[in-house]
Amino acid sequence: MLENQLLSLNISVGIIALTNAAPKCDAPNNELVVRKGATNMQEIKAVHRRHDLLNRIWKYRWLYFMLSFGVIYLLLFKYTAIVNNVIAFKNYKIFKGIWGSPWCGLENFQRLWGSDNFNRIFRNTLIISGYKLLFGFTAPIIFALMLNEVESVPLKRTVQTIAYLPHFLSWVIIGSLVSDLFSVNDGVVNQLLNLCGKESIFFLGSNQWFRFVLVVTDIWKEMGWGAIIYLAALSGIPVEMYEAATIDGATKWQKMTRITLPCLIPTISVMLILRCGSIMNAGFEQVFSLYSPAVYESGDIIDTYVYRVGIVNVDYGFSSAVGLFKSVISCLLVVLCNGFSKKLGQEGLF
Repeated sequence: MLENQLLSLNISVGIIALTNAAPKCDAPNNELVVRKGATNMQEIKAVHRRHDLLNRIWKYRWLYFMLSFGVIYLLLFKYTAIVNNVIAFKNYKIFKGIWGSPWCGLENFQRLWGSDNFNRIFRNTLIISGYKLLFGFTAPIIFALMLNEVESVPLKRTVQTIAYLPHFLSWVIIGSLVSDLFSVNDGVVNQLLNLCGKESIFFLGSNQWFRFVLVVTDIWKEMGWGAIIYLAALSGIPVEMYEAATIDGATKWQKMTRITLPCLIPTISVMLILRCGSIMNAGFEQVFSLYSPAVYESGDIIDTYVYRVGIVNVDYGFSSAVGLFKSVISCLLVVLCNGFSKKLGQEGLF
């Protein structure tokens, strides 16, 4: 015991002696040394960051090389094309070029808003896009939830493959299939109606049924492809949450409503924002492949009207004005939906 006390006393005396013997420096000099050291450390860290960045680029050089093609595509055909929107404010003449054509101000926009067909095409665009948003956006979510409950892996993969395939078909091909399927004379749908004692319906020539055909065919084509991102989000939900719910005696419906859907809400909110940004695009290829003058009243949208008036009649200034009008509305919708999503406490794009 005495030896330990003596040892502690000797250590304390040694520390005090070393403290008193240490050289004392002025405060300004100490601050200068610290500042120089901090500056040198910052420079060293900056050099290391640049070195790490170069090493990372060199390590993944082939990935960056493949990515460069996408960047070049965006620069040439997306961002560079923004400059050409000046055509919307000009009376564009092909032989005079973009910069040689005379300015016309907002004349092209006034033609659009003052057109007798503007209310019709604007209303049809919003209605068709609204139906696709209401039914076409929810269909992939429901499909993903149902597919997630399938326990047989081979069956799940088979259903996924079958559901994905229509996405890779062109609307030209699908338009031919739909025309045969809904044909008045020998279409499968009308034959089934005749067997049930109903009269045949001219689906593609009736203003009452044309929008229904558009929505149904769009869901059939895009449902499987749209479910991919939700299936990926479902695979990221921890299995332990379901196991804990099973131990607590939760049913499948309770697991879906209390675990699965809440975990999907961030993904759903982001996808909904993106979908709202494209609400002015009702699907030109689909409508153009299926419509006819008989259904202009219910199926003529902004894009098809621009095609007839702007492209066929070589009125590029007018078509550019319509495209710019659509882009501005879509941008505003994305910003508004993003802000609304953040106010609700959900994920946003920015």
